[in-house]
Amino acid sequence: MKHLADQPKKKKASMAAVRYAFQNIILPRKWLLLLGLLLIIINRFAGLVLPGSTKILLDQVIPEQDLDALYILLAVVGGAVTIQAITSFFLTQLLSVEAQNLIAQLRLKVQQQILHMPVKFFDNNRSGALVSRIMSDVEGVRNLVGTGLVQLFGGLLTSVVPLVLLLKINATLTVYAILPMVFFGFIAMKAFKYIRPIFRERSVINAEVTGRLTETLSGIRVIKGFNAEKQEVSVFEKGVDRLFQNVKKTLTSTSLVTSASTLLLGIGSVLIMGFGGNKIIEGQMTIGDFFAFTLYLGFLIAPILQMSNIGSQITEAFAGLDRMDDLLKQEREDENPLRKTELKDIKGDIAFEHVSFAYDEEKEVLTDINFEAKAGSITALVGSSGSGKSTIAGLASSYSTPQTGKVT
Repeated sequence: MKHLADQPKKKKASMAAVRYAFQNIILPRKWLLLLGLLLIIINRFAGLVLPGSTKILLDQVIPEQDLDALYILLAVVGGAVTIQAITSFFLTQLLSVEAQNLIAQLRLKVQQQILHMPVKFFDNNRSGALVSRIMSDVEGVRNLVGTGLVQLFGGLLTSVVPLVLLLKINATLTVYAILPMVFFGFIAMKAFKYIRPIFRERSVINAEVTGRLTETLSGIRVIKGFNAEKQEVSVFEKGVDRLFQNVKKTLTSTSLVTSASTLLLGIGSVLIMGFGGNKIIEGQMTIGDFFAFTLYLGFLIAPILQMSNIGSQITEAFAGLDRMDDLLKQEREDENPLRKTELKDIKGDIAFEHVSFAYDEEKEVLTDINFEAKAGSITALVGSSGSGKSTIAGLASSYSTPQTGKVT
């Protein structure tokens, strides 16, 4: 059995998935995503109040013992935290609900596409694998319309303000802090280019394993009748092991990215602590400046830390869209002009004219078949198993379309 997943991969399948995502998923929801982006920007700017207020508290309020300024500072921080909570709630409600709505629409679209495929398509693909295509492949798009993509872009946009504030506090210290992040960004880009095909392969393996398991359970009487339990256990065991090896490879790759981020950020922390401590001792930086610097730095590196998580989620989404796009581009049964002939006057005659047919491109089942069966007559098809009797019946019923010739 030749599976849909076994078809040759297109060289630019990934770019096709990106184009499909932009044209059919992101662009139609641009205003919703822009609103989500606005909410995340407000949320991040409200978060910047805490580092600034910490500097004021340590350098002005406490040394001057100003209670009125302390109360004002507490009110401002409380207001900022409230704004963060409200925007986070609406951001999740707005985008997460739309993401689930989109998943439902795409599942319906894929299901309609599969139902309109020719019978040959179902002969070559297990029903369980098709169920996986409908239910699982589109699941990852929640990361494109949900909060993940917006948080990533929103974090990158709002990181400009902390960067300016960091440079204002101490430019040299900022350079020491940014250098490890630049190295991490380079490592992450290389890693996700490697991880993406692994996610695509996982979808294929999962579909195959699910398909075989579904067929095994639905045909359990046949399995028991032929005493084939051990064989099915062996097949499923091999499939599960393939899935495990794929997941292990993914975890290894993502853990390397996470470990690299931890190491590089740790190096950055050591540089900041050493250089900052030296500046405080020399009197060139206040304790408030140092605390504010470390907090602003947190807002700057947050999007980079999110890349290791959100990046893999978006990669998984594009892998699913790759497979969905492959399916949606296949010709549907109702798009074939040879299957749209309207029979106004049905006589009941059936004629095969130079009909050739093959389930597999490598081997023809029927070659240049010619015969006519008159209405009301009885035509017997005689031949050994596999000679094409059922194929002729399927062609006569329009379940399949011949490669050459015609059936009228």
